[in-house]
Amino acid sequence: MTGDTEHRIHMTATVVSLATEATELETRVNELRQELVDLNERIEAISDALHQLPTNSAVVSNAAVSSEL
Repeated sequence: MTGDTEHRIHMTATVVSLATEATELETRVNELRQELVDLNERIEAISDALHQLPTNSAVVSNAAVSSEL
């Protein structure tokens, strides 16, 4: 094998490796985005539940908040 051929083989391997890593990172980013969407929905549900509490309730117990999580 000539030096040019070896260089092309290494370059190709590098490109394939980087493309694979980019695909994996893109997949992880999409997973994290979905987790943020899910978390936002949970936050909104808890917020709605807290807004429905009687206004004369001065203290919300940890048990009430924890049960919504």
